[in-house]
Amino acid sequence: MGFIDVIKARAKNDKKTIVLPESMDRRTFVAAEQILKEDLANLIIIGTPEEVAANSEGLDISKATIVNPFTYEKTQEYVDLFVELRKSKGLTPEDARATMMKDYAYYGCLMIKNGDADGMVSGACHSTANTLRPCLQIIKTKPGTKLVSAFFLMEVPNCEYGENGTFVFADCGLNQNPNPDELAAIAISSAESFRMLVEKEPKVAMLSHSSMGSAKHDDVTKVVEATRIAKESAPELALDGELQLDAAIVPSIGSSKAPESKVAGQANVLVFPDLDAGNIGYKLVQRLAKAEAYGPMCQGIAKPVNDLSRGCSAEDIVGVVAITAVQAQMND
Repeated sequence: MGFIDVIKARAKNDKKTIVLPESMDRRTFVAAEQILKEDLANLIIIGTPEEVAANSEGLDISKATIVNPFTYEKTQEYVDLFVELRKSKGLTPEDARATMMKDYAYYGCLMIKNGDADGMVSGACHSTANTLRPCLQIIKTKPGTKLVSAFFLMEVPNCEYGENGTFVFADCGLNQNPNPDELAAIAISSAESFRMLVEKEPKVAMLSHSSMGSAKHDDVTKVVEATRIAKESAPELALDGELQLDAAIVPSIGSSKAPESKVAGQANVLVFPDLDAGNIGYKLVQRLAKAEAYGPMCQGIAKPVNDLSRGCSAEDIVGVVAITAVQAQMND
């Protein structure tokens, strides 16, 4: 079984309720039909009857719960909750209602905060910022979290590296140029996400254009310092750096360039030094190696809310919903 097949089996074993707020996009409904057919999750789709009818024509979504925010019986309850959560910012009931009706991601986050859903998947036609803003305002961060970050779960076919071709890449979707403390936090969160989802021990490589002092530059120094902080914060973690990509994943090169490292040549969690490198890296692997790229998944939020690439397929949405359901199981 491939990684996503294992995730789907885990999702089925303890079904969770996942919100899909993008009823204006047909991919949502194509994915919903497949999710319901495979019995991966209970689905709530937020939208008016007109939006749902226009985008779901010919698809069987009869087992989904359709919530029309303009008429749903709990809408006023969600308005009151939103006002209470944002009263320090001066949010009025009128503005709360207008925001929820204009952007269904807010409505979905309020459903989660109210205990009516376990997670949400959005981003097929919204930017990462528009997906994350409502959840940071409403659901907030997980206790003890220093930084909300994003990762991709990469499944590379016919690949002997990583965990049989399965990797976590981070941060490829959110933090532009993390400082050493932030980079260390991303590494620790990513290791936790790998352990939770892949159910194997993470081996974390802090990536750079340098391996163990082979180059000198402020960018290298940042990764060296982040590695030091991460090792101090999580000494039990198999983590090392700075490492070039080949030294991180190819055993022969790892033993040559970093012979003392217990991670070099074996890494399955790759922490990129900045968003440029991470975004380029995951897309190269996705397109050239024909890898499945699930994400950007979010880590550090109190309840699972996950983003999608705007170039995603319906099948991508199915996979991310299954992963979100498994993340929700971990919150029980």
